[in-house]
Formats: sequence, C-alpha cells, structure tokens
Amino acid sequence: MTRDSLHQFEPAAFDAFLFDLDGVITPTVEVHRRAWQQTFDALFEQMGLPPYREAEYFESLDGRARFEGVATLLSARGISLPEGDTGGEWQASIQGIGNRKNQAFTEVLERDGIAAYPGSVHLLDQLRDLGKPLAVVSSSRNAEPVLRAAGLRDRFLAVVDGVVAARDQLPGKPAPDTFQRAGEQLGAKPENTVVFEDAISGVEAGRAGGFGLVVGVDRGAGETALRRAGAHLVVQDLEELTR
Repeated sequence: MTRDSLHQFEPAAFDAFLFDLDGVITPTVEVHRRAWQQTFDALFEQMGLPPYREAEYFESLDGRARFEGVATLLSARGISLPEGDTGGEWQASIQGIGNRKNQAFTEVLERDGIAAYPGSVHLLDQLRDLGKPLAVVSSSRNAEPVLRAAGLRDRFLAVVDGVVAARDQLPGKPAPDTFQRAGEQLGAKPENTVVFEDAISGVEAGRAGGFGLVVGVDRGAGETALRRAGAHLVVQDLEELTR
C-alpha cells in the first residue's frame, strides 16, 4: 500500500467499522478451504469428474453463503442437483453437500480452535481505544462460535451472519444488504462507515452499498481483482493500517 492510499484510512474521520470475519479477522478461511476441499474431492470422485481445483474456491465459494456457494460451483461445473435435502445420500442435494461441508468445518474448529490474525487484533484494539462501534458481517453461519473461540465476541456490538441473513431474508454478498443492516444497528450512515473484506463478492457488496471506504484484504484473491471489484485500497494485513 502506498503512502497516498494510506491517507485514505483516517479512523477518526469515520463513525463505524464493519469487518468480514473469515480471512479478515480470523484465518478461518483456511479451515473453510480445507473443509470445501474434502467435501468436493469426495463428491467429484464419486461422480467420476475431474478433481476440485483450488481456484474454484475463489471463483465460486469465497464470500458466498454456504448453499449459494455450492449451487454456484455446481452450476459452473454443469451439474444440476435439487435444492432441498432429499433424505438420501448427502451428495444428492445442494443442502446435503453444504451440510457435509459444515460438519467438516465444525470438527476442525472444535478440535484445533482458532486464533485471530495479530494485525487484526491490533487494529481492533486501536479502534476500541477510539470508542468506535464495530460489527462483523459474515456470510458464514458459524460467525458466533468462531468469534467465541477466538475470544473476540465482546469486541463487536453487532454480528450479522448467515443465520441472521436467513432469518431476516437478507440477500447475501455481493448484495449490500447485510452490510447495510449492520450499519443500521451501529447507527451509522454508509458514507461514514468503513468496510473490510477479503472476498471479491464482499468488496462488491461494500461498493454497492455506498460505503465511505472499502478496504480489500488480500489473502489470496489478488490486489488487481480486489481493486477491480471496487476496493478503494488493498492491504496484505490490517497491521498496515495501525499507527
């Protein structure tokens, strides 16, 4: 990040801060990626299809709600499956595949726990010292247990995750609705709010919502792709934004 772009991030100039969780605050993206890999490796082997590619995570899964991600990847592969659980084998429906992946994710989280990125915690500390309200906006239905496992739940006044989105029928990223809901809960206008995202769909959601500053965190999507999606600035780690 250049010195000029660094000047775009002046915490005192904004009223609220909205953080994606996986890949921004915690390295849960690695747990998710392993769980997706295990799930789709087994699925495609049973179907006699070419192996799952890591690039498919970024193309179809990253930043999307679980079942939406499954549907997107299957569609890209030309595979058509029913939405609901048919009551048969897990690989027979979109929900079955998504539930199988979540089972794998939960097993890893409970066994190994999770530690937040140190640079992210450093920035959260600084924003807390400034008295700024914070929220998590995640497509994951596991945001609450992940935050508790990382010891960070008390840092955030609001958590708008996949559970909330499903309950309130909010469209997921790249639609801006979940970010907008979190901003409303913090009492902040979009133009006075910062969004932190590592996923292309999340960056697109931040720009679509008219948020004052959208910070892309490059954990693998690539700076060019994040900027193309609408990130005002891109960092490798949130430590770069601390003073």
